[in-house]
Amino acid sequence: MLVIRRRSGETLWIGDHVEVEILEIEGSQVKIGIRAPREVVVMRGEIHLTAEENRSASSMREGAMGDLLRGIRDLRPKP
Repeated sequence: MLVIRRRSGETLWIGDHVEVEILEIEGSQVKIGIRAPREVVVMRGEIHLTAEENRSASSMREGAMGDLLRGIRDLRPKP
């Protein structure tokens, strides 16, 4: 990990197309602005983690749906 100190109003570049500007520092919070092309995805870390967890939870192994349906059928009372 690269660690860089910046003051309010200063910028840093990631590659040739992404600029990060320190807009405001207040206590323990830092407000940043990011200028990037539309095709570059920018998201907060906690949103990225949630999206990864949702993708992982939504992908079922092959045959899992059938197993689930059989389990539900087995729970129904028999006539």
